[in-house]
Amino acid sequence: MTTDTGTAAAAPVPALPRYLVRQRVTLAGVLRSEWTKLRSLRSTVWSLSAAVVLIVGVGALVASVRRGPARPTGFDPTAISLTGVYLAQLAVGVLGVLLVTGEYATGMIRTSLAAVPRRLPVLWAKAAVFALTTTALCLPATVAAFLLGQSVLSAQHLGTTLGHPGAARAVLGGALFLTAVGLLGLGLGALLRNTAGAVSALFGLLFVLPITVGFLPGDWSEQLNKYLPMAAGTAITDVLPDPTALGPWSGLGLCFLYPAAALGLAARQLRRRDA
Repeated sequence: MTTDTGTAAAAPVPALPRYLVRQRVTLAGVLRSEWTKLRSLRSTVWSLSAAVVLIVGVGALVASVRRGPARPTGFDPTAISLTGVYLAQLAVGVLGVLLVTGEYATGMIRTSLAAVPRRLPVLWAKAAVFALTTTALCLPATVAAFLLGQSVLSAQHLGTTLGHPGAARAVLGGALFLTAVGLLGLGLGALLRNTAGAVSALFGLLFVLPITVGFLPGDWSEQLNKYLPMAAGTAITDVLPDPTALGPWSGLGLCFLYPAAALGLAARQLRRRDA
């Protein structure tokens, strides 16, 4: 076919299929991708469900076995109802590990990093989505644990209310502590890239290290233990002041420094090492 001037008309260029057009990578897109991964994992449902059951159930159980009409010295009803937080950290921490190491085990991490060549947004988005999800589920659980525990303790005239000084802070802090533990697991998983190794490191930091420090001479043991992640983080769940512990918010802040360090090291390794 020719035009009026005698030259051949250019054939129209067919549009490429949409799936072949490279889309611009945005933070919102990476966040949506990580949210899709998180909610599609079976381990997410089981682990977070177990955490909620432990928070509420263990707190109610411990409150129900407390007997006696008199309030003993040093009795903290808020801490009693939040006892389940200590066990729930296992479920949340292991889920944080699996969220990363599962991708390395299946090789899906290569697909994620190929879609986001800058790499680090994948790690930051994964941490942000996991932190928000954990807090959103654990906060209602700690509130429910507190209310249920206090309803049980009130029958023995041992309960308290959210309006009591420090009670609301402890309830909120319990959920934030679990978020810190989950991020620590995620950071260790991203750093070690191995499920067994990361879970072992997590358990070592949370449980083995405090036991080891406990064998040190008295003054050393007390001084070092309060800076360990679990002792520092759970200080916020205590309403009654503990002279040997860090302050509630300073302790929680220190607890968050542990996952921050793990994620920082993981980010450095992600930029320098192949997936």
